[in-house]
Amino acid sequence: MADPRKRRRPAETDPPGTASRRAALRLLDAVLRRGDPLDIAAHAATQGLPPADRGFAIAIASETLRWMSDIDALIDGATEQALPEDVKSRAVLRLALAQLLVLKTSPHAVVSTALPLVAGGPRRLVHALLSRAQQEEWSLPESASLPEAVAERWAAEWGDAIAAAAATAWSAPPPIDLSFAAEPDGEDWAEATALAPLHRRLPRGQAVEAMPGYREGGWWVQDLAASLPARLLGPGNGQSLLDLCAAPGGKTMQLAAAGWHVVAVDSSAKRLGRLSDNLARTGLRAEIVQGDIRRWQPDTPADAVLLDAPCSATGIFRRHPDVLHRVEPRQIEEMAELQGELLARAAQWVKPGGTLIYATCSLERAEGEDQVAAFLDWHRDWAIAPVTPDELPGGIVPDDSGFVRTLPGILTGAGGLDGFFIARLRAPSAA
Repeated sequence: MADPRKRRRPAETDPPGTASRRAALRLLDAVLRRGDPLDIAAHAATQGLPPADRGFAIAIASETLRWMSDIDALIDGATEQALPEDVKSRAVLRLALAQLLVLKTSPHAVVSTALPLVAGGPRRLVHALLSRAQQEEWSLPESASLPEAVAERWAAEWGDAIAAAAATAWSAPPPIDLSFAAEPDGEDWAEATALAPLHRRLPRGQAVEAMPGYREGGWWVQDLAASLPARLLGPGNGQSLLDLCAAPGGKTMQLAAAGWHVVAVDSSAKRLGRLSDNLARTGLRAEIVQGDIRRWQPDTPADAVLLDAPCSATGIFRRHPDVLHRVEPRQIEEMAELQGELLARAAQWVKPGGTLIYATCSLERAEGEDQVAAFLDWHRDWAIAPVTPDELPGGIVPDDSGFVRTLPGILTGAGGLDGFFIARLRAPSAA
């Protein structure tokens, strides 16, 4: 019979705060072992936690993923034999060191909530390494290291300087960007930075729902880079527009506010529910359609089509640090194949002489420049409608082809940007 003194303590006797660490451990496992997106995994992993504990669990997992390469280097440098990737003690140490070195959590709270997550010899190892980390005052480098495969891929595609800028950008969550339906005024936004018309930037860490005007619905959260595709369409003046893969609706709201008659299409009922809620809060109007655009098609062509295509999402790694641990070249190839299919279908729905915007929140050429080059090879009667510098916020410039490519290092002094690719194309005129 087992010695009852050696049984693991039941959860109800764990130190306060252990539940949020268990949730963070589940989140880390979901991302690294199953390849689940962090924001999707968070719902199940944090179920039953109070809002503050839920937020803390997500913060622990996020910062662990952001700094994992550097945390692993500390762990490996302190152990005689490397801990296997899949053992719980490594995961617990990752979470604990992220709290200790990044979130600056109380050392006592870190140790007391880490130990219940492991048992036996691993428990002693975790305790010893955390004690050593405090005694030796372990620290992390100034910038978080990108996963090795990502760093090599981006250095090959964009150069060493851009890869280094990406590491710097990855080292902290980004600021909060807001898009407005009308230019704001008053003292509420006096401390905010305006990087473009209808835009304000605020320091991170603020509760969005508590910001001025949230209930009134005059604005919504949207990275400045994500606002560029809709900006390049200009005023709508009642013209028709298809917003494809539209949810959760930032671009839909921009376009509706700019006077376009918008039909917003997305395959996800849940995401369309968020879009509908956003429209209700802001008082803006758009027609919402649930449909997979590989099979759905509109009754009539539109004056303009915006395709914000599904992609690897490697460009939004600052706010979604899990993406660089999940996405591999195979997924990028699969997404590029899907994008080619969607782009060809979207082109069929543009009126003669109309405009097609193709955009992805990706830092992969295969999902941007290469995708449009392949499209133009097959559609010789289509043309690039070059973006001009005066259409873009200061500090962002189109490339030599007239496309927009936002890369790490742009607007660094102002808080940076997500990575995006945007091409504006013109349909052939009627014969």
